[in-house]
Amino acid sequence: MPLPNPQVQNLFQLAAAAPAEEVFEPLLQHPAARIERIVSCGQTTPPGEWYDQNEDEWVVLLQGQATLAYEDGTTAELGPGDYVFLPAHCKHRVMATSQQPPCIWLAVHLPPAVS
Repeated sequence: MPLPNPQVQNLFQLAAAAPAEEVFEPLLQHPAARIERIVSCGQTTPPGEWYDQNEDEWVVLLQGQATLAYEDGTTAELGPGDYVFLPAHCKHRVMATSQQPPCIWLAVHLPPAVS
């Protein structure tokens, strides 16, 4: 049986209206990795909340401007092409995301490294 032709899609193609909430769109689910596109239009992590993930995460900002904050009080300003590696349980939050243009992120989630 022949395999279907792979479908071409575009990371920069967005809905006509800005989303009211951050959008997490799975692109690939695999036992070794999970890849998702995230679209943010001014959304931030609610005050007092932190992401504390069980997986390592590599994330690149493809479009827009954003600010990440870490539990130790440091921050990181990101622009198009900037990326960060967040080891499992690195507590972080999104402090700011641009509305125009919206932020488009590509996130790769991996099982934590075995030491």
